[in-house]
Amino acid sequence: MGLDLPQRQRRARNPYVFRGLIYCAACNRRMQGQYNHGAAYYRCRFLQEYALANDVSHPRNVYLREETLTDPLDTWLATAFHPDHIENTITAMADAQLGDHPTPAITAARATINECDTKLRRYRAALDAGADPSIVSNWIAQTQAERTQAETELHTGTSAAPRRMTQAEITALVHALGNIVTVLRDANPADKAEVYRQIGLRLTYRPIRKRCALQSISAHTVG
Repeated sequence: MGLDLPQRQRRARNPYVFRGLIYCAACNRRMQGQYNHGAAYYRCRFLQEYALANDVSHPRNVYLREETLTDPLDTWLATAFHPDHIENTITAMADAQLGDHPTPAITAARATINECDTKLRRYRAALDAGADPSIVSNWIAQTQAERTQAETELHTGTSAAPRRMTQAEITALVHALGNIVTVLRDANPADKAEVYRQIGLRLTYRPIRKRCALQSISAHTVG
């Protein structure tokens, strides 16, 4: 008990607003949060040997500073939820629920599982061809861990399929948020992160172009 409280306090002081929401376009993996000199960053580290084995062009380290995203993102949301656009936004949110299309999270999980299966076949072939077992074993372990995580996400996404909201329910929810740009800019980071998750944001960072594609109701570009 004595160790838990300080750990929770440290997490509260250093929350990541986009935890679990930013993916690296070069490898389709989630970027990991990392604090540097008091500022929040998202990092994707990709060993050169791993990149070569998977035929991926990837910088050794990709960094994205959190604060470069928050203002453009909040500005876009303020535009989408402005009184002049809010009815169109609500309609788009309602329409996005129609049909039996899988959610972006389910689609991403299925894609990750397929990619992992392909990688595992390559690694086993590399072992058969005489590659260093110690190196390939690490690749296999990492890929199997990624596959297990994707399977968990797929199971969670498919078993927790939410009831589709009516347009009236969405309207009530949106209006309950009030002025969303004020809510977001005045919110503490943990609450801001929860708002982003609730509206289903997914961001993909393209390190070469240094731009972040934002997906919510539809695709937009931030940066």
